[in-house]
Amino acid sequence: MRPIPPEQLNAAARALEAGELVIVPTERWYMICADATNLAACNSIFDGKQRPRAKSLVLVTPSLEACEKQFVIHPEARQLADAFWPGNLAMLLPWQSVDVGVQNPAVGSPALTTNSSGPLGALATAARTPVAATTVNISGDAGVDAPGPAITIGEVQRFLDSTGVKATVILDGGVAPAANHLTIVDCSTPAARLVRTGLVHQRAISAVLGRQVS
Repeated sequence: MRPIPPEQLNAAARALEAGELVIVPTERWYMICADATNLAACNSIFDGKQRPRAKSLVLVTPSLEACEKQFVIHPEARQLADAFWPGNLAMLLPWQSVDVGVQNPAVGSPALTTNSSGPLGALATAARTPVAATTVNISGDAGVDAPGPAITIGEVQRFLDSTGVKATVILDGGVAPAANHLTIVDCSTPAARLVRTGLVHQRAISAVLGRQVS
């Protein structure tokens, strides 16, 4: 994946802060991003993807330290964060304040949270607003013949053309090589539970926690 120049990342961060959408490459797929607190911007993603509102966007935290200020981090969640963040793991985390969770419906409660490497992580660090993200594709596009989330700029453009979604900044990182999802672990209770396998294998999660994770 090609590196993204800092000036382009800064432009993407300013666009997010202005309520606009941006598209960022990861090693997994291309992701479409919005200010997580801007409901109109997030709703334009839900509508364009035909994504149910109950299926939350992922909150991209700039660091574990920033995450700790907003969420309850149980010991097993901390073990997983220490082992796999920044990286390809997302955790469902409970908000410290119920009211804050209610004010952030796009990322849900508990919130699906990740700390990413590469351009997505750099965007979360550069932006002065929290970043909500999801894959560039129609929701539920997972059939045998479905193309799946975009891994090239050409596929990104076809998504934008077919849905009418407007993205102000599109960062071109070349081909996303992994074409696989974040692993999701429910850490809303002290005992972590695997929700979806992805680039981080179930065996790796079990090894870090010292027990078999179901």
